[in-house]
Amino acid sequence: MNRWFVRGLILVSATGLLPGMSLAQDGNVDQARDALAKQEGDKDSSRQLEEVFQAAEKNYSLQKKGTHSLNYSFDYSYTADQRLDLAITDGSVRNLDVVPSATHNFTNSFSYDYGFLDNLTVGARIPLVVKYDTEDELNLYDFGDISFTGRWQPFAYVPGKMSTTLFGTFTTKTGVSPYEIDITEQLSSGSGYYSLGGGLSLSKVLDPVVVFGSLSATYNLPAEDLQQVRGARLLQEVEPGFGISGSAGFAYSLSYDISLSISAQLSYSDETILTFSNGEQAMAQDQMTGFLSMSLGTRVSDTTIVNTSLGIGLTEDAPDFSLGVSLPINFSGLKE
Repeated sequence: MNRWFVRGLILVSATGLLPGMSLAQDGNVDQARDALAKQEGDKDSSRQLEEVFQAAEKNYSLQKKGTHSLNYSFDYSYTADQRLDLAITDGSVRNLDVVPSATHNFTNSFSYDYGFLDNLTVGARIPLVVKYDTEDELNLYDFGDISFTGRWQPFAYVPGKMSTTLFGTFTTKTGVSPYEIDITEQLSSGSGYYSLGGGLSLSKVLDPVVVFGSLSATYNLPAEDLQQVRGARLLQEVEPGFGISGSAGFAYSLSYDISLSISAQLSYSDETILTFSNGEQAMAQDQMTGFLSMSLGTRVSDTTIVNTSLGIGLTEDAPDFSLGVSLPINFSGLKE
């Protein structure tokens, strides 16, 4: 394989996945740097490609031991729906209200990663959320749910073989809880409960394409001691159940400066049980969510890659569409 083709594959693996998704696309950093070694007639192109690879390394491979990275991402999603407020007592409908909803969600996120070991990376993500509900004319500016992640590559990368990464996530409830607000006057920025998740991601180079996929599971801890008024009842406890998610896609390098990836994600959320102060329970049915995403990685300077993405909801429970942008933040104090 000539060096030009190898470099195209490196750029694919570095920019193939979408911002904000939990799967981790892995490549071998040492192998990449060997392939990028300067050769006769290359002039400064190898140095530029090395910097491009490092710019995208945060999202798609593990950090080298003792190194840091900081990334910024902006995501916008739009969801139009109708909320049903239904109360049934002794077989009779006591309260029924259908409320239209059209929500614009803007999320600014800062993600930090640290290479604890060559095959172990730990990190944190802090989201800042802005929401607008155009139907009820409500707005919100607040923190979202802060999350902590760990990624571990149990086996060294072998060219031509499948690359595997295990990952785990702990998500806090630092955002504004949807179960602790006046739902007619306020919006939420978080889930309202703690979550524990984990899974694995796989990737493989198939000339000239990189294919990748992931499978994960999430357990959501119950939210207790609530005092939220819902119609004529007082909500006291929420049991959100568990979730399962899978995704798969491929990436292709169009040139040194541009790469394209397409992926699909399918998620299942178990039923949620709401318990009220009078002993009654209400159940929100389980949900299946499908999402199709396309991402474009563009090198805008010698040291910066900007990843832009477009997502389209495939099921009723998914957002109608989403837009995203992510890029590294380079500080001298965070460099190796």
